[in-house]
Amino acid sequence: MKFSELGLDPKVLQAVEEAGYETPTPIQAQAIPHALQGRDVLGIAQTGTGKTASFTLPMISHLASGRARARLPRSLILAPTRELAAQVSENFETYGKYHKLSMALLIGGVSFAEQDRIIDRGVDVLIATPGRLIDHFERGKLMLTGIEIMVVDEADRMLDMGFIEDLERIFKLTPFTRQTLFFSATMPPEITRLTNEFLSNPVRVEVEKPATTAETIDQRLCEVPAARRDRTDREKRAALRALIKQEGDVLTNGIIFCNRKRDVSILYKSLTSHGFSCGALHGDLDQSVRMQVLAGFKNDQIKLLVASDVAARGLDIPSVSHVFNYDVPFHAEDYVHRIGRTGRAGRSGVAYTICAPADTKLLAKVEELIGKPIPRIELAGVTDATEQTAAETDSDERKHARRGRGRGRGTRAEQDRAPARSADSDEGKSKRSRRRGGRRDGDDRPVVGMGDHVPAFLLREVPLPSSSRRTAKKGSETSAEGPDAEELNAA
Repeated sequence: MKFSELGLDPKVLQAVEEAGYETPTPIQAQAIPHALQGRDVLGIAQTGTGKTASFTLPMISHLASGRARARLPRSLILAPTRELAAQVSENFETYGKYHKLSMALLIGGVSFAEQDRIIDRGVDVLIATPGRLIDHFERGKLMLTGIEIMVVDEADRMLDMGFIEDLERIFKLTPFTRQTLFFSATMPPEITRLTNEFLSNPVRVEVEKPATTAETIDQRLCEVPAARRDRTDREKRAALRALIKQEGDVLTNGIIFCNRKRDVSILYKSLTSHGFSCGALHGDLDQSVRMQVLAGFKNDQIKLLVASDVAARGLDIPSVSHVFNYDVPFHAEDYVHRIGRTGRAGRSGVAYTICAPADTKLLAKVEELIGKPIPRIELAGVTDATEQTAAETDSDERKHARRGRGRGRGTRAEQDRAPARSADSDEGKSKRSRRRGGRRDGDDRPVVGMGDHVPAFLLREVPLPSSSRRTAKKGSETSAEGPDAEELNAA
């Protein structure tokens, strides 16, 4: 089957052909005809199978006739991340270049005022993340009563990021007569409940079993036998460098995934210091920086992209040759999305996963999800690198220990040659006392103090309480009248 057989608008077909596509993917071939008929579509397919074109192409054909009004967008596309929203907007620019459709991209990190000006002019296609869309609505800058087509992309990712309540609210703000296109890689119970509530008799299109990996991806597992927990990160970094060097020219570009933002920054600095061309991408970076890094990666200015799971979806870069899981993902489903960045559009790809002994349980969940074990590999370069790292760690520890002994008591040989001293000797006590600022017996040096001047407040008489005065008076009378008064007073 070819795109010309799907019933798309001629101008859309021309744009698709110029983009270099002739044959639709299975999800596109099944979803586009139903979408063109106005049916609700529930599409389930693994990442990298062309879901974005499954809704952008029929939307452009449908919106070709009509006119947008101010603050009343005609269609809405919801995406979980800024990167995915930006990716969708690029698809619309590519496939809709022969249509005069206006588009607005509402994502965080961009000025509200600039986005408001675009909305005020009227937009045919509104692409947004849920949070920023609700912000505009609550500020009174946007109405959703004119939505004709609504698309939810990567719905299971919405669930992971906590957007389900926002998604339900947005659904209720749109007219019930809308056409809904709902796409997801997996179908957890919460997503199933949403589709049952807000989709009207949808056509279910499922080209692959949920949470399966593409056959075009060669998966490999590299186990790092870290003997000590404090060496794990260093040995994993050494193993990653060995894997990258092992691939050589076959590795045209690659994405390296970490579980934590902190690890992204550390690994990025480590690879840069070892002479690798790389960039860093995670959620705490400014939006302009994130877009600059992505542009550099797409334009082959950056060879390796160290990223958190913010890049696990939404990156449509067909030429990604390798994916490296520096960390085994916390959630098994993320493994499918991570390695789905390679082996796209029928191309082959390689996915490496580095596993430390502490990651055994996470790895077991991943292999249970994909239904098969990941093939183990043993590379001499990796083994040598981890052994060298362990030796360097031991060497560093010995150096630190020697420096610590040198600052304190000296080396073991120097301690043996030194005369024995008792810890409680007078000389030892005297030295310790001087270090603490104390005085030795027989020290006649004057004490630094107030000198001959005594403050007046110290010379004032302090009145005693009445009970104390009676006791003192009685004591004085006894000493004066008693037979041994002189002796007592002398004492």
